[in-house]
Amino acid sequence: MKVSKIHVYFMPGMAANPTIFKYIKLPEDQFDVHYLAWFLPEKDETLSQYASRMAANVKHDNIVLVGVSFGGILVQEMAQYLNVKKIFVISSVKSKHELPRRMKFARATKAYKLLPTSLVNNMEVLRKFAFGDLATKRLDLYEEYLSVRDKDYLDWSIAQIVNWNQEEPLPNTIHIHGDKDLVFPIQHISDCIPIKGGTHIMILNKFKWFNENLPKLITE
Repeated sequence: MKVSKIHVYFMPGMAANPTIFKYIKLPEDQFDVHYLAWFLPEKDETLSQYASRMAANVKHDNIVLVGVSFGGILVQEMAQYLNVKKIFVISSVKSKHELPRRMKFARATKAYKLLPTSLVNNMEVLRKFAFGDLATKRLDLYEEYLSVRDKDYLDWSIAQIVNWNQEEPLPNTIHIHGDKDLVFPIQHISDCIPIKGGTHIMILNKFKWFNENLPKLITE
C-alpha cells in the first residue's frame, strides 16, 4: 500500500528568499517539500490579511508549516486559514511576550518608524560602511539570501513584528531556537528546543542538526 507523503511548507525570514533552506534535506520517500516566497503587501494590509493571501498558495491538507524568524510569525498567522498538522517556529517567537525589550520599547515609542530601511536597496553604500572581514561576509550573505529590498515591504514587516499581538502559543507548535540568537535572545523564549551555538541564521550553519532531527520531530 502506498503511504501518503507529508507536505511540508517552508517560509523564509524577513526579506529572505527560499534559498536559505538549500541545505535542508528531508527524506523524499516521506515528505513533499514546498517553498513559499514573500510578495509585497498591499497598502494598510494587516498581517492576518497578508497571511490569508499567503495561505492561498498552500495546495494541500493536514500540512506542516516551517517558518524562520518573521516567517515563523507569519506561519502562525497562516494556521488560522489552514488545516495544519504541526507548526515549526525557528529563530522566532511564539507570542508577543517573547519579543525582546528593545522591540517592546520600539512598539511603545514608535521608534521603529525611524529605521533607515531605504539603505538596504543600495549594497554599494552599505559596503562603504562595512568594516572588516566579518562585516563583508555578512553583506555577502545579505546579497545572496535577501532578495526583497522594497522599502515599503521592509517598513511593513518591521511594524508587523514589533506590533504582533499573539498572546499564547498555538497548539502543535514546536519552537527551535539558538542559544546565541541576538535578534530574539533566548532568555525571553520559553518552551523551546535549544540549539547550542545556534545564531539567528542557524538554518544555514546548523543544517546538519535540522536534517537529522526535523524528520522525526515532524512524524512523532
